[in-house]
Amino acid sequence: MTRKHPQHLQPSRRAVLGGAAVAAFAAAAGTGSAQAAGRGPAWPTEFPLPDGWLPEGITIGSAPFAYMGSRADGAIHRTDLRTGKGRVLHEGAPGLAAIGLELGHDGLLYVSGGAGGTARIVDARTGEAVTTHRLTAATGHFVNDVVLLRDRAWFTDSYDAVLYGVPRGRGGRVRALPLTGDWEQLPGVINANGIVSTPDGHGVIVVKSTPGELYRVCLRTGRATRVTLVGADDVVNGDGLVRVGRTLYVVQNRLNVVTVFDLDAGATTATLRRSITDPRFDVPATAARFRDRLYLVNARFTSPQTPETSFTAVAVPL
Repeated sequence: MTRKHPQHLQPSRRAVLGGAAVAAFAAAAGTGSAQAAGRGPAWPTEFPLPDGWLPEGITIGSAPFAYMGSRADGAIHRTDLRTGKGRVLHEGAPGLAAIGLELGHDGLLYVSGGAGGTARIVDARTGEAVTTHRLTAATGHFVNDVVLLRDRAWFTDSYDAVLYGVPRGRGGRVRALPLTGDWEQLPGVINANGIVSTPDGHGVIVVKSTPGELYRVCLRTGRATRVTLVGADDVVNGDGLVRVGRTLYVVQNRLNVVTVFDLDAGATTATLRRSITDPRFDVPATAARFRDRLYLVNARFTSPQTPETSFTAVAVPL
């Protein structure tokens, strides 16, 4: 789930400098920059969630607060990135799920409802439910991830070749957009998963978890064009996506890796730049960016999913 209010990366400080006084000045400048970026005093890099939370989605806006949803009951947890402390912002209920999340500038959270086939909107300030949209039938679908683009929130359905455009705000008519072109829906597996906007803002990029492909989708026609991968055979188990400019981060959950690609201007080619791994990764599902860090939730899909299972989110440098 994205994803996703890009902010400027800090400029490089690499330079050829000489002399002890100049070095001291550079060190002092570096310290000031680190503090301005929120790294001094150091912000935590690991965040506990309630036992049994079953996290999958995360979103961060312009303020240092992360919102993480629960697959167990649709609750939403808010964590202060500066302190690591958090609380349940929005209480869940039996039968609900919060899979992908995206926070808008309007202060509203757009929440994917998973197998329940819904898109919910929650006030990020109060935790109150604003409205619920029924996107699909109650069975045979999985509303997975969401991205905000202009006047709509676009949701993926992992078991159907359709994107759903939900009007932003408190009302409006939902648009169902069938996927055509290069898209081939595979039965019985996770297809469409993570979604982000293209660099030009005219369409979206969707990761197809099985067999591990990226597609650019035109939101006017629904035509999906497969993105050519350079330096990688696939992005199998691709889950959450984060885009910063023309850099695309693909969370490959069960592989415990984030692959980093450079997109061309038209988002038709993605060239592998590097991979991010960390010993604290435990099947990370999705990610969100804040300043020079990437924050990921550990879904722990390969561990027991019980009320006693512990869960965390972690932060890694971009």
